[in-house]
Amino acid sequence: MKELDLLKKDWQKSDNSFEQVSKIEIYKMIHKKSSSIVKWILIISILEVLLWTCVSAYYDSDEYLKKIKHVELIAYFKVLNYFNYAVILIFIYLFYKNYIRISTTASTKQLMQDILKTRKTVQYYVWYNLAMLVFGLIIGFIIAFAYNPEMDALKNQINGNSKVMAITIAILSIFSIALFGLLWLFYRVLYGILLRRLYANYKELKKIDL
Repeated sequence: MKELDLLKKDWQKSDNSFEQVSKIEIYKMIHKKSSSIVKWILIISILEVLLWTCVSAYYDSDEYLKKIKHVELIAYFKVLNYFNYAVILIFIYLFYKNYIRISTTASTKQLMQDILKTRKTVQYYVWYNLAMLVFGLIIGFIIAFAYNPEMDALKNQINGNSKVMAITIAILSIFSIALFGLLWLFYRVLYGILLRRLYANYKELKKIDL
């Protein structure tokens, strides 16, 4: 925002805005910066999908379900996986639409609305992914305890032993919270910086009156 700050100072010092830097020029700079930020949000979201796809390739849920002899669950996991990718692709399409809209808008008011809409879309995207993480952990824990023979020894210890049950719940809770926190922090760093810059542009637009 350094270039924009310099332009604003020049504009404020001038008795006539058309002599040095007009509001139109400030708007154009904010417009360009906002378009660039939304473009990066789109690019990062695509790269993120590729990253998680590569990571998931190392863990084959089909093989795990075959190992615990519950292949009937494979179809459900495939449906869930397709659903998840479909939702993510919808979000990417919305990011693309926001990018095109912001890139082509010529109205200050419309640009401000598009910035707020983009921020909300990104926030919904982040919360969806966090919700899917929680859902995935719950499903994973249920399948492990209900169907995995390797968990029989632990289940026998838990039965009738409240202390072992409490320790098990505590360990699973800490693990889940830690994983949730790491993913939240990942998104906070990944998208948080861009969203803060985008909101800074929004506040600058509110200060100019075209």
